[in-house]
Amino acid sequence: MAADTNGSAESAGELVKDLTGQVSRLFRDELKLAEYEMTRKAKRLGRGAGMFGGSGLCALYGVGCLLAAAIIALALVIPAWAAALVIGAALLAVAGLAALIGKGQLGRATPPLPEQATASVKADVAEIKERAHR
Repeated sequence: MAADTNGSAESAGELVKDLTGQVSRLFRDELKLAEYEMTRKAKRLGRGAGMFGGSGLCALYGVGCLLAAAIIALALVIPAWAAALVIGAALLAVAGLAALIGKGQLGRATPPLPEQATASVKADVAEIKERAHR
């Protein structure tokens, strides 16, 4: 029998029961806290992604305005249709160049395997097999 600070005696079974209840409550409270934190972070993540999307859309409109200004400025020198054609061709050239560079980067990134680590593990396995046969 154990005595608490008030002087009343509790059996070991009651103490274990209390301990089990408190641990269970603590575990549930910790899970609730983790759920609350993850919910809060997910909401922030959603807001941040929405802001990035909105900023990208505004940037797209800004680029459109700058392209229109470039066409209008070039139309002072050559006919408007030719100015639009020149700017459009320049944009397509830049897009093609970016696509080629991007394709090259993707080619170097695939397959997405840690090639050096794989080679090292294979070498380790070969070494272990060799030593096991001795």
